Amino acid sequence: MTDLKYKRNFCITAHIDHGKSTLADRLIQKARIIDDRQMQNQILDNMDIERERGITIKSQAVTIPYHAKDGHDYELNFVDTPGHVDFSYEVSRAIASCEGALLLVDASQGVESQTVSNMFMALEQELEIVPVINKIDLPSADIPRVKKEIDHDLGLDGENSLLVSAKTGEGIDELMEAIVTRFPAPKGDVNAPAKALIFDCHYDEYRGVIVHVRIMDGRIKAGDMIRFMSNNAEYKVEQAGIFKITYESTGVLEAGDVGYIIAGIKSISDVKVGDTITVASNPATEALPGFKEVKSVVFSSIYPLDSNDYEELRDSMDKLKLNDASLVYEKDNSIALGNGFRCGFLGLLHLEIIEERLERDYNQAVIFTAPSVRYKIKAQGKEETFIDNPTEFPDGKIEWSEEPYIKASIITPTDYLGNIIELCTMKRGVQTNMSYLDEKRVELIYEMPLAEVLFDFYDKLKSYSRGYASFDYDVIDYRRTDLIKIDILINGKSVDALSQLCYRPSAVERARVVCERLKGEIARQQFKVAIQGAIGSQIIARETVNAVRKDVLAKCYGGDVTRKRKLLEKQKEGKKRMKMVGNVELPQSAFLAVLKEKQD
Repeated sequence: MTDLKYKRNFCITAHIDHGKSTLADRLIQKARIIDDRQMQNQILDNMDIERERGITIKSQAVTIPYHAKDGHDYELNFVDTPGHVDFSYEVSRAIASCEGALLLVDASQGVESQTVSNMFMALEQELEIVPVINKIDLPSADIPRVKKEIDHDLGLDGENSLLVSAKTGEGIDELMEAIVTRFPAPKGDVNAPAKALIFDCHYDEYRGVIVHVRIMDGRIKAGDMIRFMSNNAEYKVEQAGIFKITYESTGVLEAGDVGYIIAGIKSISDVKVGDTITVASNPATEALPGFKEVKSVVFSSIYPLDSNDYEELRDSMDKLKLNDASLVYEKDNSIALGNGFRCGFLGLLHLEIIEERLERDYNQAVIFTAPSVRYKIKAQGKEETFIDNPTEFPDGKIEWSEEPYIKASIITPTDYLGNIIELCTMKRGVQTNMSYLDEKRVELIYEMPLAEVLFDFYDKLKSYSRGYASFDYDVIDYRRTDLIKIDILINGKSVDALSQLCYRPSAVERARVVCERLKGEIARQQFKVAIQGAIGSQIIARETVNAVRKDVLAKCYGGDVTRKRKLLEKQKEGKKRMKMVGNVELPQSAFLAVLKEKQD
């Protein structure tokens, strides 16, 4: 095994699209751990969704060898992390398994909001940070300006940053050398009782749960009995090894290593990300601190299309939870849709990705209800409660309600300042600060309701600023709001899966849009179908799907008007009787159409 002082653990972190996965490709290519035939772009993005969308969703670890200028062979463990704010929990877990971070900055875009928040995340874990200016081959690259931004915005030494082009491979040799010289070796005692931090895991149909670990102290080898410290479950290690794109068995993992353990774990509930593994024969006395619990910000319910698939959906959710520790869910049921789950997500993109992964990886056909945030409500004569589901909204008089507020940081070129201020004001934002970072860029700090940011804020921000503005946010506190529940009635019957919680002044607009959407989705019946939006007993929006009518006047040409009227009255009576017994089937596309509205 490699000596501790010849190991380096680091992660690659940056804003979206600054070239993390491409840099990972170059490092892998340089180390020649796979041959050129198998090499492909974004090799670590192994999910179809990642390749299609061009984003990283899961952090991926790799171990590569490197022969340094000092003549020694080093073992470099690195983690490629996501850039999108919805997956910042992935980044925080990857950072916990490292001693250093390469902070990438795009040579043409410069420092953006996620760059700043990722740097603070790395500083909290006391990581050594090396700034890297990427994409120096671009015609629009402005290296002196970016160095100045690294100095000014990040407080790091801009002159000390490394210049690379992950696309062409320029500067990669200097980068590899800097990793060895500038990052510290991992600390840890090989002879102490074993302690391993679980930072990720996933489920394999044939081998059970595969656990991804960073060994802090001691060693774990095949044949050892390991113990999970949170629940004392014990398993025998079948295989231990490192990640070299595929799994490479080494038989043993020692302090400072990042690798995987297979121990035939079939019970998913035994494994928890952030838990500590130790060896049962010589156990550690106390567990590692783990990760702070993730706080969901968006809530939605998931139901199977066919209610008989509920058990299958539950198994799929358990397996998905293994691989995505930020997914939170509990049982839920609806009159319209049967049994399902109430889930918490880190943002709308996270919700979309979970939906796609359920459909692709687990072949589940599911319906999602309208996303909502968690509100605080005090009903008359009752204690204050948190609600995120419209069905829990109290019927009686409400004394007050509060909604979560965020502190949003937006960095934008000055040309688009007016548009962005207008957008934030429209979303009920209050400006708390505005500072010019240099002649061309300005940072805006706004406090605004989270519910307003959820649906279309990010897309509008990008279109208003032609893609140049960057956005990052933290949830700060709860503030008073005027909250109401919009019920959607189809033929006078409320459909619980379509109800929504909403800020009162925008309720009429929201209800009108939902009714319009539904009108386009519900098939015409033999009778008129009324689609209504209501607050309590007050109707605030209405659309009507007209009845399918037979032309009863076809045989009446000319003649007395009373004859025509009599036939029409007779038809009207028939339609009225039908309406009393008729039921309206809501297609799945109707539920999706209501959701789509929010994301368009």
